[in-house]
Amino acid sequence: MSDPPRKPAHELRSQQWFGRHDRDGFIYRSWLKGKGVPHDQFDGRPVIGICNTFSELTPCNSHFRTLAEQVKIGVYEAGGFPLEFPVMSLGETLMRPTAMLYRNLASMDVEESIRANPLDGVALLMGCDKTTPALMMGASSVDLPTIGVSGGPMLSGKWRGQELGSGTGVWQMSEQVRAGTLKLQDFFEAESCMHRSHGHCMTMGTASTMASMVESLGIGLPGNAAYQALQGQGRHLRAARQPRAQRRDHQAERGHARAAGAQGRRAVVFESADDLHKRIDDESLDIDEHCIMVLKNCGPKGYPGMAESDNMPLPPKVLRNGITDMVRISDARMSGTAYGTVVLHTAPEAAAGGPLALVQDGDIVELDVPNRRLHLHVSDEELARRREKWTAPKPPLDSGYWRLYVDNVLQADQGADLGFLRGKRGSFVPRDNH
Repeated sequence: MSDPPRKPAHELRSQQWFGRHDRDGFIYRSWLKGKGVPHDQFDGRPVIGICNTFSELTPCNSHFRTLAEQVKIGVYEAGGFPLEFPVMSLGETLMRPTAMLYRNLASMDVEESIRANPLDGVALLMGCDKTTPALMMGASSVDLPTIGVSGGPMLSGKWRGQELGSGTGVWQMSEQVRAGTLKLQDFFEAESCMHRSHGHCMTMGTASTMASMVESLGIGLPGNAAYQALQGQGRHLRAARQPRAQRRDHQAERGHARAAGAQGRRAVVFESADDLHKRIDDESLDIDEHCIMVLKNCGPKGYPGMAESDNMPLPPKVLRNGITDMVRISDARMSGTAYGTVVLHTAPEAAAGGPLALVQDGDIVELDVPNRRLHLHVSDEELARRREKWTAPKPPLDSGYWRLYVDNVLQADQGADLGFLRGKRGSFVPRDNH
């Protein structure tokens, strides 16, 4: 015989579901009992949601099924009642046009899933780049007790005796292919060597930065940001206390950034990412290392989603001259694993009618880094004439979520959030469903 759930001294939010002695309480408990949950789990102990972003389409989070089970064990040991639920997963390497487009959608998924369900707190399983901010944004808008659990970085890649960093390696090698210094066959071989364990990118890119932020804010346990996504037990080649070779000293090589400190240089303008990819390898392109590359319409509205397009590839004829960096300006983002003399996140973006929209081929652009100044040497009268002729680009889709996003997304300097999502809506308990 099952007695009615007892009322705890301090009623938790979940007890407005499970502590009921009426028809609705019967419904809330019975369907979970059918899945094997014993009656005493509803006795007033805190219900902790395990917010899982596992997906085979998000390789960085592919081990989260196992991670979730370990978190559940911890909740049980602490006297809680864990309930796992899925939310939209953001696979940085596979999602197109960019995972950033869906960060806000995922945050809405997280927020509404937490609020709509009988949860007293939540553990967020975070890993791949946009996963962490999406989960943090959604959970903070509900404001229940929250802990972030990082899935950890993977092991560094190894290829022909050298280490390969996630992202960093491919940016470097792809430029070497375009410069003619690396064979395509070797490039393809390295592709199978960059990633050799579970976990997110091991470089200090977005995933590691976000995990460090969570830890520094006190939302993750100390050290959690850097735990590798591996298990210490099981078969292994050699114990850590008996290394095959001592770790060699790391050497930092500093190249000569010829583009740094550019003053009054000629702009070569690309109207979109498609325009860039179409023309950048053209040997007849009027460009050299003294130019400034300008890329438009890659911001929150223009791309849409503000893709990682700002680390523009250099023209092959420039690369062949030994030049590895040029000044590049865009309203896009760039990967945390990328590099170069790049001005990014310009706001307002070109698609919103910002000054970037008015830049044309041949304009003189001045970049003054010490004084934090970027100046277009074009008269106000000429800019006014250009603005009269300017029209905003049409988004690729004019309905569904893309329409919602383009109509409501804020600019980069405001976080590229959706305007109506700003603020906290709290953890109020919605009305019953019957």
